Amino acid sequence: MSMEMVARQQMFRRSHGTEDRGSFSWATARRVLAFARPHRRKLAGFLVLSVATAVLAVATPILAGRVVDEIIAGSSSRTIVLLASAIAVVAVVDAGAGLLMRWFSSRIGEGLILDLRTTVFDHVQRMPVAFFTRTRTGALVSRLNNDVIGAQRAFSDTLSGVVGNLVMLVLTLGVMLRISWLVTVLALAMLPVFVIPARRMGNRLAGIQREAADHNAAMGNQMTERFSAPGATLVKLFGRPDQESAEFAGRARRVADIGVKTAMVQTTFVTSLTLVSALAVAVVYGVGGVGALRGSLEAGAVVTLSLLLARLYAPLTALANARVEVMSALVSFERVFEVLDLEPMISEPDEPRALPEGPLAIEFDDVRFAYPSADKVSLASLEDVAVLDTRGGEEVLHGISFTAEPGQMVAMVGSSGAGKSTIAQLVPRLYDVDAGAVRLSGVDVRDLTAADLRGAVGVVTQDGHLFHDSIRGNLALARPEATDAELWEALERSRLADLIRSLPDGLDTVVGERGYRLSGGERQRLTIARLLLKRPRVVILDEATASLDSTSEAAVTAALGEALDGRTALVIAHRLSTVRAADLILVIEAGEIVERGTHGELLAAGGRYAELYRTQFAEDAAVG
Repeated sequence: MSMEMVARQQMFRRSHGTEDRGSFSWATARRVLAFARPHRRKLAGFLVLSVATAVLAVATPILAGRVVDEIIAGSSSRTIVLLASAIAVVAVVDAGAGLLMRWFSSRIGEGLILDLRTTVFDHVQRMPVAFFTRTRTGALVSRLNNDVIGAQRAFSDTLSGVVGNLVMLVLTLGVMLRISWLVTVLALAMLPVFVIPARRMGNRLAGIQREAADHNAAMGNQMTERFSAPGATLVKLFGRPDQESAEFAGRARRVADIGVKTAMVQTTFVTSLTLVSALAVAVVYGVGGVGALRGSLEAGAVVTLSLLLARLYAPLTALANARVEVMSALVSFERVFEVLDLEPMISEPDEPRALPEGPLAIEFDDVRFAYPSADKVSLASLEDVAVLDTRGGEEVLHGISFTAEPGQMVAMVGSSGAGKSTIAQLVPRLYDVDAGAVRLSGVDVRDLTAADLRGAVGVVTQDGHLFHDSIRGNLALARPEATDAELWEALERSRLADLIRSLPDGLDTVVGERGYRLSGGERQRLTIARLLLKRPRVVILDEATASLDSTSEAAVTAALGEALDGRTALVIAHRLSTVRAADLILVIEAGEIVERGTHGELLAAGGRYAELYRTQFAEDAAVG
């Protein structure tokens, strides 16, 4: 490897190192080794090849020096050919070893990335909803991408580099000292001229690279927010496009300026170090040449020393920066482990129970609940804050008790923020209760497997969330094995089949981000079709028609009739007209049930429900 290549590599590693490298942690190292254990055989082969290539790198200069000596000594052509053949064999073996090393490196690195990514992905999927409501998606994705790749380099680059460079350094230094200790010492004396500028210039470059990374991250966040359908709509309605453009252009211009500055600093640095390497070679040829003329050195030894010089400087420089690379890799591992160390608040039961057959009852037994505080479900680094919010842990549900008998519809009404959605979220275990119990026909939901609970409970929310996928793909979330006939049946029952048939791609029509290519009513009916396809025994409707116009509400209400038929239902309603037929209506205020009864009973009581009904009736009359 040339001195120029070494300079460029070390400058890149210094400038792209982790800013806060901290101190070495044996605990982290042990966890890293645990992840590496499945790859230990490949790692062993990789390290053996690293040692072999280091030996081969030293062998070539020695053989080259022997060729020069044999030529000067007037040896036979057969000897010269044999030495040249040996150099060729070394080159072929070195090339083969390099290819094999690359195979080992890629298998180890990609295997480690696979293990880390799947482990983090599976772990994050088990986190409670509170985790996702607090975490910046971009920061979480970065852990799965940048930090995982940074951790992978610990094995594919750093480990092999340290081992190979140590072997090469020992062999090269031994051979050079044996040939001429004076030339070796003089060559080493120039090493500080090589290493010290690398560290100082690298630190300077690291600062401006971090600034560029910050600007790039800010531009990425701006594009992510502004290019989404809701974000673009918000900018068009309330934003200032000229200011948005100027802000983006300012950041992009600063990144461009930093790019020019970085290129000039790197070029200046590499040029300087190339000059240093040339001077070092001049020292070898000058001092060694004089020694050869005086008879204290062979001419071939001078050639060997000059060729070994790069093999001496390269490992010395790399090892001087090895701590930086090791600590950077450990920081990446620590950032990955930081996510893995967040304990999911919802866990699978040790001894799960089975649900009885047929329609299920929903039972709330003196349920008390407080949303978890940030320190239990999140990380400051994932929220992009210095200190986590200390709020949370205050009880929001106070002794909630009621029963929805099999096949009944229980409606919840009340002011915004009263706790209706919180109650609904406890049934599918988006959160766990702090006291009391939520049961399905006598079985505590905490004693059910996640698969059994998902199969039994279906939810339709107000926003009707859809993935950027086809209609088929969004429906298949409920039952991946469903046939096209079953998909069309669900669409028929949700009053959406005619619309889907009119689309050019039918079931393969892509709905867009969050389903924005469909109207609000169409999105809701598609989520209801998904619910029908799932065939749950318990249905939860969280204000499924609250934001729809009258026409869409009528279509969705008809589809909901299909969804609720024969099923136990828990319905959160904003419009009281939609819950008149409920078997039981619960009035929720400040986390408590303040009234319960049928529509007629609650109107006759003249309490909070009657007040809400009169207010809404008056508003509807005024609008009409």
